[in-house]
Amino acid sequence: MKLTTKKVKTLGKSKPGVSKKKSPKDILKGIKSKKVEKSSESKAVSKKPKQKATGPLKNGKSAKKGSKKSHQEELEGLKDLDPEFYDFLKKNDKKLLEFNLLDSDEEEDEEEIVKGKKASAESEDDEDDEEKYHKPSEDLAVASDESDFEEEDEVETGGTQKITLNLLHQWEQQLGQSNVSIDVVRKVIQAFNSALASISADGADGGENQPNAAAFKVVGAAAFNGVIQLCVIHLQPAIIRLLGVKPNSSLPLHKHKKWVKVRGCLRYYLTDLIRLVEQVSSPNILGVLLKHLHQMAGMVVPFSALGKTILKRLVVLWATGDETVRVLAFLCILKITRKQQATMLNHVLKAMYLAYVRNSKFVSPNTLPGINFMRRSLVEMFALDLNISYQHAFLYIRQLAIHLRNAVILKKKDSFQAVYNWQFINSLRLWADLLGASANKPQLQPLVYPLVTIATGVIRLIPTAQYFPLRFHCLQTLITLAKETNTYVPVLPLIVEVLKSNTFNRKHSSVSMKPLQFTCILRLNKGQLAENGFRDEVIEQVCGLLLEYLAHESASLAFSDLVVPTVIAIKAYLKDCRNSNYARKLKQLLEKIQESGRFIEQHRGKSSVTFDIKDAQAVAAWEQQLRMKRTPLDIYYSSWLKTHETKKRRQAAQTDEINADYDVPKLKKLPAKSGVPVRNENGEIELFPSDSEDEGDDGLNVESDNDDDEGEEVEEEEVEVEQPKAKKAKKDKHEEVKSQPAAVEDDYDETGGAVDIVKDLDLNDW
Repeated sequence: MKLTTKKVKTLGKSKPGVSKKKSPKDILKGIKSKKVEKSSESKAVSKKPKQKATGPLKNGKSAKKGSKKSHQEELEGLKDLDPEFYDFLKKNDKKLLEFNLLDSDEEEDEEEIVKGKKASAESEDDEDDEEKYHKPSEDLAVASDESDFEEEDEVETGGTQKITLNLLHQWEQQLGQSNVSIDVVRKVIQAFNSALASISADGADGGENQPNAAAFKVVGAAAFNGVIQLCVIHLQPAIIRLLGVKPNSSLPLHKHKKWVKVRGCLRYYLTDLIRLVEQVSSPNILGVLLKHLHQMAGMVVPFSALGKTILKRLVVLWATGDETVRVLAFLCILKITRKQQATMLNHVLKAMYLAYVRNSKFVSPNTLPGINFMRRSLVEMFALDLNISYQHAFLYIRQLAIHLRNAVILKKKDSFQAVYNWQFINSLRLWADLLGASANKPQLQPLVYPLVTIATGVIRLIPTAQYFPLRFHCLQTLITLAKETNTYVPVLPLIVEVLKSNTFNRKHSSVSMKPLQFTCILRLNKGQLAENGFRDEVIEQVCGLLLEYLAHESASLAFSDLVVPTVIAIKAYLKDCRNSNYARKLKQLLEKIQESGRFIEQHRGKSSVTFDIKDAQAVAAWEQQLRMKRTPLDIYYSSWLKTHETKKRRQAAQTDEINADYDVPKLKKLPAKSGVPVRNENGEIELFPSDSEDEGDDGLNVESDNDDDEGEEVEEEEVEVEQPKAKKAKKDKHEEVKSQPAAVEDDYDETGGAVDIVKDLDLNDW
C-alpha cells in the first residue's frame, strides 16, 4: 500500500529576501507543542518536488500515545491557563486557534514509519522549527520614511502608483525637454494634488478637487518634498515651452492655441497651490511658494473666481505676514491685478484698504514699519487707475467727514472715540500721500480741500495739551500735503498756539529719566504732562514743524508777509520764557526766519520784479529761480535735519533701561489743595485726563445749553466720587466761579478726573 506524504502546513511563509521572525517562547507558555518526526523522504519533499513514499503500516494505523493531547485540545486548555492571552489571539489572529499541525489521521500514522530514521531527522529539526512557529502579519509593521529611498521604480497597489524618487527624477528629465508632453504635466499636477491630500486633515481631499488624483500615492517626507520641489522649480518653464510662448511676447498665455490642453489641470493646480499657501506658516517656505505664484501670475487671468480667492489670501499675507512675505505678497497682488485690471482693481482696492484700516489699529515701534509699508504700497495700487481710485477716495474721505461731523454736533463720548484713534489718523495719512503722489494729475485734486478741512477740524475738536501728539501728527500730514501739491495750507497758527498753552507753560512737577517721543502715541496722561520730557518734546516738535513748513515757503514771493504773525508769537513767548534751552532754540529759529524775510524783500525790491502779481506763471518762474539760489532758512533746515535724524537714530539705538544700576529719585510736587473743573461758556466738553489709579474715577462731563427750546438732551455722564468732609466745605466757595463763564484754559487740572476716549474703532462703522 502506497501512501503519499504531505508537507506540514505553516501559516507564516516568509517572502524571499526578508528575514524570518521567531515568536518568543514566553508567548506560548503553557502550550505543549507536539514534536513531529519527519522521515528523510518528507525532508526531501520540502526541498525537492513532491515524491511518493511507500512503507508498511503497522495494523494499518499508527498507535496514538495516550499521554499526548491533540493540538486542538491544548488550545482549548489555554482558556483556563491564560484566558487573557486566549482572548487576544481570538481577536487579533483567529487563524492561529484553528491551526493544526497534522492535516489528517494519516499524518499521525506516519510517525511509525519514520521512527527508525529518527536520528537522521534530528539534525534537520532546527531548520524546520522556524516554519512551525507562527509569524505575525506584516500589517503590524510600522511604516517608515526609509521606504522613500527604495530602489523600486513603481509600486502598483490596487491601481494606485506610488511616488518614488526615481519616478520624480524621470519626470524632471521629461519636463526639461523642449517638446514637453501634456501627459507628463498632468501626471505631475496629479502627484501635487496627492501630496496635499496626504497632509490634509481628512487625508483624502484630492478626489474632490481633481479626478484621477488617486492614481498616485505620496508616502513619506522625502517623496512629498520631492513633488513640491519638482512643481515649484520645473513646472512653470515646462508649461511655457508646452504653450510655445516666444521670448518678449506680449500675447496673453490664454490666447495661445495649446492653452485648451492645460486649462483644466492648471486650474486644479492653482487651487491646490493657494491651499498649500494657506496651510504653510514658515516664512521661508511661504517666500518660495509666493515667488512661484508670482511666476504663475499670468496663468491666473482666465480664472476670475479663482483669481479673487487667490487675491483674498494674498491680501491677508500682505497685511499680517512677515517682512519678506509682505513684499512678495504685494508683488503678486500687483502683477495679478495689472493683468486683469478691468475686473479685479475695484475688488483689490476695497480689500486692501479695509485690511489697512483693520491692521493699523495699534501703532508701536514694532508695527510702525509694517503700517508704513502698507500705506506706501496701497498708494501705488490706487495710482494704477486714478478714475477708479477717485470713487474709492471720495467715499472713504466722506466717511471720515461724517465721523468728524457727528463728533462736533453730538459731543458724546462715542463720537469722539470714532475720530481720536489711530485708524482715523492713518487714514488721513493715506489719502494725503495719495493726493501728493498724484499732484501732477487732475483727477484727485478736488479732494485736497475737503481733506485739509477734515484734518483741521480734528485738531480743533479737542484743542488741549492732552492731545498735542495727535495735533502734531495731523500737522505733519498737512505740511506733507502742502509740500507735495504745492498748495498753501494755513498751518502756522495751529503750530504757534501750542506755545500759549497753560499746561505747557506750567513748571514741571516730575523729572523724566527717558526722553518722551510722540511717534507712537496720540494722547498724554496726567503723569506725562507733569514731566519735563513732555515740554522738551513739544519744543522739538514746534521747531521742527515750523522749520519744515517755512523752509518750503521761504522762496515764496509773500514770505516776508506770511511770517509776521509767527514772528510776533515767538517774540511774545520769549518774553515770558524762563528756560534758557527753549529760549536759545526759538531765538535761533527767529533769527533765521527774519534773515530769510529780509532776503526776500531784497529780491523783491530789485528791478527783476517787473511782472504783475496776478501773473501766476511769472510768479512761479520767479520763485523757482529763487529756490535754485537757496534761501538762508532752507540751508539752515538742511543742516538741522541731518543733526535731527542722527539724534533720533542714536535714541533708537539706546536701551530702554536708563540708569538701571542707580535708584534715581523722582521729584514730585504735591497737587493743589483745591481745583475747579473748567467748563467754557458754550457748553463744550472739557476733558481731565489721568491714568493714575489713585486719582479717583474718570468722568466725562458734558453741559448743554439750558435755553434750548427743542428739548434736545445731550448725554451727560458724571461719576460720583465720595469726597472727604474737609473738601465739602470748599464747595460753596466755588459755586460763584462755576456760575461765571470760565475761560478755556486747558484740559489738565491738578484735581480733575480723566477719561480715555481713544477706543478701538469698529470696522462696521467704516
